[in-house]
Amino acid sequence: MSWKTAHRSFYYANAEEPDDIVLDPADTALLVIDIQNTYLEAKPEAAEDARWQPFFKRMNEVVIPNTKRLVAHCRDNGTEVIFARIACLKPDGRDRSLSQKKPGFNYLLLPKDRDDSQLVPELEPKSDEITIIKTTDSALTGTNLRLVLHNMGIKNVIAAGIFTDQCVSSTVRSLADESFNVVVVEDCCAAATMELHARELEIINMIYCHVAELDEVKGFFPA
Repeated sequence: MSWKTAHRSFYYANAEEPDDIVLDPADTALLVIDIQNTYLEAKPEAAEDARWQPFFKRMNEVVIPNTKRLVAHCRDNGTEVIFARIACLKPDGRDRSLSQKKPGFNYLLLPKDRDDSQLVPELEPKSDEITIIKTTDSALTGTNLRLVLHNMGIKNVIAAGIFTDQCVSSTVRSLADESFNVVVVEDCCAAATMELHARELEIINMIYCHVAELDEVKGFFPA
């Protein structure tokens, strides 16, 4: 199934197919969101660790290898590559947004220089590539990413990363509200479960972004 007909929600079930997407490297950026060491760490409790094994498997076998290929493709064709990671500037995390201070899964205390807050080794930025540090789910909210993109003349943003239903979705919605054209790369993203991943892609597709596979996205660039 083509990206033009996949991931359709109720709202767009009968909508016309969108126009072809053409991405110019000069005004396009790849944004890799929150693929950090902390999310690949084993859980302390055996039962909880077992529950997360499908996510770990998708990350190690699909998302990280595919994102590495996408980053390489963008570097080769001159597309700007930008990374975002959740990290706090104060060791006690008091600069975090409320959503990251609440008890539960979303509670995160990741001081910016600690090893677990760093991007995974496979996706290490090059020296001239920008890394945005964020204390919010959206990579635009509370950071200077909006200004950076505008200053570089970026109109199109390719989004990859985790979690599809949290920071990816929040960032995509913010980008759309700022009138950027957004493409989400399905096989470079993950949520805790495939059900959550698929559901969120249906929700944001064709309203806030277009969802496509890695090989399709490569074809959006001129040969």
